Amino acid sequence: MKRTITFLSAAVVCGTIFSCNGKREPETTQTETPVAKTYPQLEKASWLVGNWGNTTPEGILSESWEKENDSVYKGQSFFVIGKDTVFAEYIDLAETNGKLTYIVSVKGQNNEAPVPFEVTSATENQMVFENPKHDYPNKITYNKINNDSLVAEISGIQKGKPAMETFAMKKQ
Repeated sequence: MKRTITFLSAAVVCGTIFSCNGKREPETTQTETPVAKTYPQLEKASWLVGNWGNTTPEGILSESWEKENDSVYKGQSFFVIGKDTVFAEYIDLAETNGKLTYIVSVKGQNNEAPVPFEVTSATENQMVFENPKHDYPNKITYNKINNDSLVAEISGIQKGKPAMETFAMKKQ
């Protein structure tokens, strides 16, 4: 009986690992070429990448964008009067599952929580983001005028009335 089990074990090993001529049979594995993931919504906003600004009698506005990775752009915006930064915000523009979201954080606002604005319109020259649940703004729009200039707008209801602010910027 012991001899039979040993013989069967050898036959199984011979049949599965080696060919019976004593040579190891090559293992076959299927390899798939990985498909590169694309982010077409974020790509429409690629014209934002760079440094933008505007100097007015009220102060200096600057906004900069950089590509963090294939699915996220990082932005930051500052308004400086004299030597004082009176406003600063930090932005993630992220595409997840085909959906583009503008996520803004402003120190001292919204209990320090980031606020998401979902894309409602995206073309090669305009990006519109909205969050109807946010107090103000409810809508953020970027308009590409040409390769060297853009206009950003924030709008919504402020103190019970429609309000809008426009920020023209040139590429720095």
